Amino acid sequence: MVKSVRVGLAGFGTVGSGTFNILTRNGLEIARRVGRSIEVTQIGARRDNPNCDTSNYDMTRDIFDVAKNPNIDILVELIGGTTVAKELVLLAIENGKHVVTANKALIAEHGNEIFAAANRKGVSVLYEAAVAGGIPIIKALREGLAANRIEWIAGIINGTGNFILTEMQEKGREFSDVLSEAQALGYAEADPSFDVEGIDAAHKLAIISSIAFGIPLQFDSVYTEGISQITPADIEYADQLGYRIKHLGMTRKSENGIELRVHPTLISKNRLIANVNGVMNAVLVKGDAVGPTLYYGAGAGDEATGSAVVADIVDLARSLDGNPDQNVPSLGFVKTEDTSILPIDLIYTCYYLRIEVEERPGVLAEITKILSEQNISIEAVLQKETHKKGRLIPIIILTHRVLEKDMNKAITKIQALDEVGEEITRIRLEYLDAD
Repeated sequence: MVKSVRVGLAGFGTVGSGTFNILTRNGLEIARRVGRSIEVTQIGARRDNPNCDTSNYDMTRDIFDVAKNPNIDILVELIGGTTVAKELVLLAIENGKHVVTANKALIAEHGNEIFAAANRKGVSVLYEAAVAGGIPIIKALREGLAANRIEWIAGIINGTGNFILTEMQEKGREFSDVLSEAQALGYAEADPSFDVEGIDAAHKLAIISSIAFGIPLQFDSVYTEGISQITPADIEYADQLGYRIKHLGMTRKSENGIELRVHPTLISKNRLIANVNGVMNAVLVKGDAVGPTLYYGAGAGDEATGSAVVADIVDLARSLDGNPDQNVPSLGFVKTEDTSILPIDLIYTCYYLRIEVEERPGVLAEITKILSEQNISIEAVLQKETHKKGRLIPIIILTHRVLEKDMNKAITKIQALDEVGEEITRIRLEYLDAD
């Protein structure tokens, strides 16, 4: 008789309940895929979840009971955070259990240590649900695209930020107004900084980049910039020039190192990823053999994320009795290599500039002269007129690719002009084509 795979859930909130409901509802289907049944043996949670019938299940208020339970093969960590969760995962590993987690902060900040501990004990730690919810981007990078040398990845990997920018784009609303609605709808927390300032996306990008390029996890090296300074005017001007503004995570490998950056980005309307709206996520991967590939879907939610959690459980269940040395490495590479992360000053990209100036003859000529002195060429200029005396007028400039350090010098000089009023708005622009 084939032995069942015994699963312990630690954490029973939104994702925990989604995972439980999928495992119980689709149990027969999953068993056919695995060749044995998967049973929820124990649930560790502070409180019951009204969305699940757990009357016939072993419940404990101490999540560490799950990590120490000798009758559990796989611990599923769904409590979030990086302190207790790290202690829980390391305890489970020490007790010889495989681990599945949806915790992007835990993996991004402590993954190197966790994977090393798992390797010593001959167990696996899987984390598909940690990035982009139900989109199987981790499996795509570690397995489906294993034949490729990954050139770059660009992703909309935070649904809250994408919802805010979509509402601003479609309805001309202010950032603060949409943020309040996102909080009321439960898309954003009371403290929304993790979402709107790019920290959540930076956690995910650090993981994606490590898998793509075979480097250790380096969350602290991700350049992060939020969307709180984006205005309806910027969105409108970008639209007139043929672009959408998205909060993009971007990682690219070049001869000089690896780019790791999260920031607002202009993307051509013609790109599929520019038309990903609402709370949806999308990741665009460019491989040398396959070319650009796009992965799209729900980036959050109980069963969308639960789907990715269960997929990891299925993978582990299939290989439970095999040789752990034959499993896919945690970061997709048997051996990682330390490659330098490029500081933001040393990246090349195009730029959108919005410069508020006094309406006087020769101002545009002064600005273009400064740009030329820094070897910055202009692709397009959009100059608005005003008939109100004393009011600043916006000059919108799109540039060709330039070193960020040179752009910073130019912006400093332009800002010092007497005719320039408000702080210059600078947004990076990416073409995301086959370059």
